[in-house]
Amino acid sequence: MFGLFPRRPILGDTSTEWLFNTYAWALQNFDARVFFHETILVTPTNDHFPGRADSVHGMASLIFDQVRSYAGVTHWPCRLAPPEVSVHSNPQLVLEGPVRGSQALVSTGAEEANILNIPYNPNQVLKPEALIADYAHVLAHYLGTTGSEPPPGGVENWPFATELLAIYMGFGLMFANSAYSYRGSCGSCYNPLAERTAYLSQDEATYALAIFCVLKDIPKQKVLGELKNYLRPVFKRALREVVDRPADVARLMALKV
Repeated sequence: MFGLFPRRPILGDTSTEWLFNTYAWALQNFDARVFFHETILVTPTNDHFPGRADSVHGMASLIFDQVRSYAGVTHWPCRLAPPEVSVHSNPQLVLEGPVRGSQALVSTGAEEANILNIPYNPNQVLKPEALIADYAHVLAHYLGTTGSEPPPGGVENWPFATELLAIYMGFGLMFANSAYSYRGSCGSCYNPLAERTAYLSQDEATYALAIFCVLKDIPKQKVLGELKNYLRPVFKRALREVVDRPADVARLMALKV
């Protein structure tokens, strides 16, 4: 009886196809070898973000160094900058050798004009998932500039595509968990200045995380404990939907090197 009315998909066909197509764009343009053999699922835990600092800037810098390491871009010439600094004013990233990963060449310095600014919001230091997601998004923006072709849908989809690219780099948990913040009844617990600007919806980010886990063969138990409670059923449904699209998964797995 209950099977007479199949559950509606989490996303519409257009959004789902865009996510799979954008994963294909990422694999074709941003080193599928690093994705399949080096990229990990980064968790918002002390296991991946240990340590403390005695100042807001110190904590921001510590977290940023850890994000750079998991993203495979410790060789990029970067510096933290105030939030009003625009990433769009920076030059395109130019490096010798691989853009990211263990085979990349360590940078020995860069001209002042070529150092990449990484704006950060000091209010997010007490809300590290949002800070991590914002860092990863900025790094994904710079990584995206090295691609040989625009993302699916064109450059007007750039902020959405670079969020997907950051999830592809391993930061999907942080994007799903920080895509939406419910204020609730405790006004003093809510700081709007600490929120990040999300482009993918929480369902889209969670679905993109599910694609990541299927491609990387990551057990769902490793994910569910780190997701917000209300996202856990969404993630489990997304996993089922991704597995039920074998042609799309096979298309992405065919890009494995």
